[in-house]
Parts: sequence; structure tokens; C-alpha cells
Amino acid sequence: MNEIAAFTANTLNTHTYTNTGTTLLPNWLKRCAENTPRQVAVSTREVSWTFADLDQQASELAQQFATLGIQEGSRVGVLASNGLPFIACVHALMRLGAILVPLNVRLTLDEQLWLLQDVRAMALITDEHYTIRADEITHHSPALTRGTAVWDASSDRVRLQGVAMSPTAPLRAEIDLSAIQSIMYTSGTTGMPKGVMVTYGMQWWNALGSALNLGHQPEDCWLLCMPLFHIGGLSILIKNVIYGIRIAVYEKFDAQVINQALREQQVTIISVVTVMLQRMLAALDAEQGDGRYPTWLRCVLLGGGPAPRTLLEDCARRAVPVVQSYGLTESCSQAVTLSPRDALRKLGSAGRPLLPVQLRIMHEDVVAQPNQAGVICLKGPSITGGYDHRPEATASTIQDGWLATGDIGYVDEEGYLYVLDRRSDLIISGGENVYPAEIEAALLSHPEVIEAGVCGEADAQWGQVPIAFVHLQAGSALTMEALLEYVSTRLARFKQPRRIYLVAELPRNSSGKLLRRELNKLLPAASTQEPM
Repeated sequence: MNEIAAFTANTLNTHTYTNTGTTLLPNWLKRCAENTPRQVAVSTREVSWTFADLDQQASELAQQFATLGIQEGSRVGVLASNGLPFIACVHALMRLGAILVPLNVRLTLDEQLWLLQDVRAMALITDEHYTIRADEITHHSPALTRGTAVWDASSDRVRLQGVAMSPTAPLRAEIDLSAIQSIMYTSGTTGMPKGVMVTYGMQWWNALGSALNLGHQPEDCWLLCMPLFHIGGLSILIKNVIYGIRIAVYEKFDAQVINQALREQQVTIISVVTVMLQRMLAALDAEQGDGRYPTWLRCVLLGGGPAPRTLLEDCARRAVPVVQSYGLTESCSQAVTLSPRDALRKLGSAGRPLLPVQLRIMHEDVVAQPNQAGVICLKGPSITGGYDHRPEATASTIQDGWLATGDIGYVDEEGYLYVLDRRSDLIISGGENVYPAEIEAALLSHPEVIEAGVCGEADAQWGQVPIAFVHLQAGSALTMEALLEYVSTRLARFKQPRRIYLVAELPRNSSGKLLRRELNKLLPAASTQEPM
């Protein structure tokens, strides 16, 4: 039996049964603790937990949560950095059937207060890093039950400060795939954030589809440096206990530290976005070495939007095993992923849909032809059923099970997806569709351009014209004329930026995605310099 077949047989042989339409599985972590109790499940700089350790930790913390009144269906905000307290909270909430509501640590107080009120949270759990913010939140929302999860080095355990355990707490040994595991708020690129309902079934099918595409090896180690309050990070945490593999968790992204971990931690898989990979390669070049990663690194899963072709070509030259992926919160992370065997043949593609996912491109309410751009739509058991208490948003986004992502792309004759842009970022200039990502790719192909962002600006003649913001290498003397001349050979006239501004950095969200809607806010600062 090959590794994929063995994995499939092992994961499906979990006493799955159906009772009145509800599919139940044994708790994934508990099953790992039974099967491989001594195998390392989670490693950080402080400690390593085996699956047996993590299982015991989840049960003990769940008993403390129960003392606070957290129970099945309770919505619990978690404000914590990447680390053991966050990880323990996720599994403890699963034991109680409570719903995780991860809070973006970079949001303002007002934004966090709004989110907690919108989701109707009954409790807030923080780690020691965010006790001051928790004080501010509970000052404005005194009805919230408060708990602080702290790492106790003497016992290698996470505890709730000053809270006893409830030995009679009804801990769940099974997982209901139809139940909500978490409510994760979108970044709000097209308006106020919405709470995406993520079920256990979505996590299960996403993990299964990913393993069937990327392969599964018992000795795999997945490095987790993506924020756990985003679906990209949380989904790795769930794959950890479904696959029964080790994850190496890092509190924040530091290119040099991550490169060192790839060498020393026997990491086989890592998830990053474009800007992270660019910084990792730059740090690699600064070292005295061959500019390559260890051969045991078998997959660099790259998400966060279209990647510059120059970056992909650079990775190909270095034999960096980059596998592009496309997904969003509503699809529980990956929905479309390029198979490793197609990484070079389909350079620039996000790949084909994972096994549980259906994909189609809609152009003016009609299914698009191959190579015709349109809205990317997804369907399947790993796709959300809707937004929390927002029936209008659900109805306008999901029809007949198909989720309209708001992203623009096309599929080629072989069914491979190419992502062009977000529909909200689309620039319509003189009746022509202009995709910012295409212009950014042209700018980024210049060796002295580190970052590039493009947005539309109102124009009396054309309706909109593209303008660009670039971050150059230190010491660069590149001029506007030279850069415009450079892109003029790569872009049609209507796609060429009207102006290019030099900036120190581009606005990005906590997962590293470029925030094009924020680019215009750079104009006052950028205009103090001469346009490039």
C-alpha cells in the first residue's frame, strides 16, 4: 500500500457513522494520542509536546474553561500570539464543543470590540502578551467572561490564572462534522468584516484534499509561522492532529530564523505568502552558502495572491519546491493547489482544484470558456455555508452551493487556474480591464524593485488610470523614466502606470497580503518626493 493509500485508509478507519444525518468522528487529537502517544506533536522554542501531552493539556484546560461557564455553543474570543496558549485553547474549546473566535492581534481596540459584539462572544481568553488590551476590552464590555492563559514552565502546561478545574465537565470524545469549529472574520476588503462559519467538516475535507494532492509522509514536519488568527495558520493546526504529524510553531516571521529552522528542524513543508518567501531568499543570499534549502524540504506552499513570475523562476533555478495555492477564509484555506509534478510545467498557475472542490469561472452570468477571465467560483464540502447572522451577504455570495469569491481568474484548456486579481481591485480604463497584479509583476521583474503596488486613480478622459508605488533596493538610482521605459516593453499602453511613486514600504495585512485599497493613502507622503 502506498503512502497516500495508507493515509486515506487510516483516516477513514475512524469508526465514522451516520446518525440522523450527523457524521461523527473520534476527536482527532485523542485518536493521535491513542495511536502515537510518544510522537512529538508540537515543538516551539520553549518546549515540545507529544500527542499524549497535548491531549492531556486540552482536557485539563477544557475543565478550567468549563468552570468559567464555557460550554457547547459558547462563542469564545481568543486574543493571543502564535504559541502554546493559543494551541491549547483551540483544542480545549473543541473538547467542550465551544466555538473559537480568533482575534487579529493587529486590530485596534475599537475594531476588536466591534468584532466581539458582532459575534456575540460570551468570553475572552488572552495570553500574557495581551493582558493590557484585555483590560481595555473588558472595561468597555464588562459582561464578557475573562480568562488569561499562561505558560507554566515548571509543569510544561498552559493554565488559566486563578481558575480551578471542573472535574465533571462534559468533555467530548467525538467531533460532529456539521458543527461550527470557528468563526473567522474576513479582512473586510470590500466593506465591514463578516464572520465566516468554519465547520469541522470543512477542516476535515480540506485536510484530506490537501494530503491527496501534496502527499502525506508520517515523518513530515510542517513549519507554522502564519498567524493562527488567520485560516492559513489555523488550518495547519488542524492538519497537525488529522495527519498525526509534527508542527514547528514560531511566534512571528523572521526570515533568518525561519531559514535556520528549515535546516535544523527537519522541516518538510512550510506555508508562506509571496513577501515572506522573497525575504527568505534575500536572507539566504546574504548567508555564505549555495543559496539552496535542504533536500528534505519537499514543499513550499505559496499563497496570498498571484506570485511574480520572476520569483517563481528564481525558485526554479534554486530548486526550491514552490507549490502555488489559491484559497480564502471561505474555502478553509487551500481550494486550488498546483501539484508538485506540475510546478515547472504550469509556472504561474495556482493549479487544479483539490479533490473535494469544484471550480468554475463565471463571465457575465455564463460559465466562461477556457482562457476567458471571470469571477472564480467554488463549491464543495470544504466551502463555507455562509456568514454568521448575515443572510443577505450569504445569499448574495453563495447560490446553489457555489461561492462567488470576488476574485478574477481563468482556467486554461487543461483546467488549471490562473488568478489575476480581486474584482474590487480591478481598474477599468477606457473600457479596458486592467489587472493591478499584471502591472505589479512587470514592475517586480526589474532587479532593483523589491515591492510594487498598483491601484486606480480617477481620470477625466479614461475613467481610471493605473498608478504605481514601488519600494527599491537600498542605494538604487533608478529613475521614473527608466522604469517606465522598462515596463513599456512588457505592458500594453493602457496598462502602463501613469505615475510611479517611491515609498519606504507598502501596506499589508497581518498575513502579508498587499492592501491595494490603502495605496492611495500613501499619496501625501509620496508626493513630498518627486514622482519616480
